[in-house]
Amino acid sequence: MSNPDNNELSDEQSRQVAEAVREEIARRRMSRQTLAEQAKLSLSTLEKALGGRRPFTLATIVRLEQALGMSLRKAPSMPAPVAAANAGIAPDSLGSYSRRAVEWIEGTYVTLRPSFGDKEAIYAYRTDIVWDDAASSLVFREGARLDAAFSQFGEVAVPNQSGFVYLVTNRHGQHRLITVSRPTITGEMYGIITTLLAGRGSLLTPIAAPIALLPLRNVAEPSFGRLGADDPHYGLYREHLRKTIEEPFALFVQGVP
Repeated sequence: MSNPDNNELSDEQSRQVAEAVREEIARRRMSRQTLAEQAKLSLSTLEKALGGRRPFTLATIVRLEQALGMSLRKAPSMPAPVAAANAGIAPDSLGSYSRRAVEWIEGTYVTLRPSFGDKEAIYAYRTDIVWDDAASSLVFREGARLDAAFSQFGEVAVPNQSGFVYLVTNRHGQHRLITVSRPTITGEMYGIITTLLAGRGSLLTPIAAPIALLPLRNVAEPSFGRLGADDPHYGLYREHLRKTIEEPFALFVQGVP
């Protein structure tokens, strides 16, 4: 049973959380030290909890959820967080939307952008957009990336004012932003990604490029990775990226007046 004095989980609940955390850091190839730093926990505290030498507390789980961008409180037997006044409504900073208002955006997408390393290639990966009860908002997570260590996850803003969808990564103040149109009648979203390009050594350069998110259900046996003209989906993917600019869903201004 949970201890009401410090909200400790039972041994079984702690075991479930430890297993979920171990699986997630293994999938991301993340070290325990990195997770501890991102969750603002001591490595010793994390090691003891993952090793079963001390129970998890709700405070520790909340920090881990924020660092991992996922809910760890899925088991019915776990103590539920105190219901917030805005349960089921996203924070104002994300657009104050209800789940019902955005459930049509939920799903798995094939995400396309130009390759930053090969101007003729297209970079394709997967993005999942789902509702997270703990965050009371949509969240996104990337997968099937060649550079798995750089897979992003974060919050989804859907403000009424602009009519756009924003996929926001914020890690200790470092941002990456994807701004896309609301889904078309067939579910695609088009727009711009603004991020940093890794160069030689520690050199980072701001970079922006067109991006397209295609519902996975619309692409038969999708290809992922860095794709050239010999890939069977290259023509389709290029058509969607060109649509981003030619419609236009996004504008790119070149030159300095």
